[in-house]
Amino acid sequence: MASTTKLEPQQAMPLTALVDRVITPEVSEFLGRLHAEFEAERLHLLRLRTLRQAEFDQGRLPDFLPETLAIREGHWSVAAIPDELKDRRVEITGPTDRKMVINALNSGARVFMADFEDSTAPTWANCVEGQQNLADANARTMSYTSPEGKRYQLNEKPAVLFVRPRGLHMEERHWGGSTGAGFIGASFFDFGVYFVNNVRVLMDRGSAPYFYLPKLESHLEARLWNRIFTFAEDAVHIPRGTIRATVLIETITAAFEMDEILYELREHSVGLNCGRWDYIFSFIKKFSARPEFVLPQRSDVTMEQPFLAAYVRLLIETCHRRGAHAMGGMAAQIPIRNDADANAAAMERVRKDKLREVHAGHDGTWVAHPGLVGLATEVFDEFMPEPNQIARVLEPRPAVTAANLLEIPEGKITDEGFLRNIEISLIYLESWLRGLGCVPIFNLMEDAATAEISRAQLWQWNRYEAKTEDGLLIDMPRIRLALREILEQRHEAMGDAAYAGSKFGRAGELLLEFSDGRFRSFLTTELYSELC
Repeated sequence: MASTTKLEPQQAMPLTALVDRVITPEVSEFLGRLHAEFEAERLHLLRLRTLRQAEFDQGRLPDFLPETLAIREGHWSVAAIPDELKDRRVEITGPTDRKMVINALNSGARVFMADFEDSTAPTWANCVEGQQNLADANARTMSYTSPEGKRYQLNEKPAVLFVRPRGLHMEERHWGGSTGAGFIGASFFDFGVYFVNNVRVLMDRGSAPYFYLPKLESHLEARLWNRIFTFAEDAVHIPRGTIRATVLIETITAAFEMDEILYELREHSVGLNCGRWDYIFSFIKKFSARPEFVLPQRSDVTMEQPFLAAYVRLLIETCHRRGAHAMGGMAAQIPIRNDADANAAAMERVRKDKLREVHAGHDGTWVAHPGLVGLATEVFDEFMPEPNQIARVLEPRPAVTAANLLEIPEGKITDEGFLRNIEISLIYLESWLRGLGCVPIFNLMEDAATAEISRAQLWQWNRYEAKTEDGLLIDMPRIRLALREILEQRHEAMGDAAYAGSKFGRAGELLLEFSDGRFRSFLTTELYSELC
């Protein structure tokens, strides 16, 4: 595999023709090699996740690994950060649809993370069209004309592109190629297609393939990704360390292995990110068998809660000790155009969140909407005059302990919080079933990670007989009643025809299933067959 092809700009065409354009024989051959080389290890790592979850269910709690103490105490650093990545003060994230890609790259953010995972419902069309869109963006041939006739095209200095493939737990069942299995790991597919179709055009421009790695649960999973990266580099005869990746620390188990994750990826790493929404979801999921870990309503689980503050501090201290970026979390707010007072309040919440991050020592932050890029940039420009804060000397403090990371947050459960979780879960499920993975709900940009919190809390509250602050029990009869009332309101507002054409009926059925019985690990895997 000595060379790679260059995709031509996308034109309107049937999906089958687009598939042929995106999954070239060279891409197909590379995907087959990825599967043959790494599928057994992927499945083994997933089995280890299951075994670890069983231990948590039986009462064990996570802790720092004694067998990797030498790595945590050792003197080592990650590879030097490439020049174009030294300043990442504001990053924008979103799905890979054409208009979003253009707007995000033009937003003024330093980085755009194109997301095949939490922000994208993995229909075959979304996955293939997204790959073509990113190839067009990298080739600088990208444009888009809306149905209303408005034209969009890239400006002269677009953001640096990172790509987030789907997690190791997901499968892509629309392509089996030469695997013989009828499927391929979704992470292998997203990575492999993007890498082969873009590596040459990126390197010709002095850039490289950059990735965000989601949902890692251990340093062994980081080791697998490092092996994938070196395999890919060797396949196209480029230097080791060309590919760079930032790992999202969005599981409670990964929080105990930050040093080890950086160490495994040290020639390819450019940092860690506080994936706080998935992290909260992981906290619920990993301790789903423990009634003492019931969380208060989502709005009370803020970054000021001790367990999240400890997670942030440990991530920053770990990254800076190793010469890596410590990236902040997502601001999910979006501009509110029809209510000036509400918009001002929302923007003030964003400002305070970004001030907290920059003062804590983060090297950059995330936003979900182009309208927040300026505000976040203003905060980081004022308090981070250098490209990053890796060299900043932080005030010495006691080391973060396992108890700090596991401290149960305090807060309340209100009737409003209960109903909000039902509405968010319902609206997101309905949209996801229609192929939309990123949805504005109640002036927040909800994706799979935030929806996971809402539906997981309903399950947890029902399972452990939680009560709202007015003393009312949260159980399945109450969830059914509230859901029925919300669906009736939707039906009335939409009218018979629109409601019949929606997915709200199915979304309601699924939400009841997810609120009772066994805990479902991921919406995206549970519902994937609904998209196929």
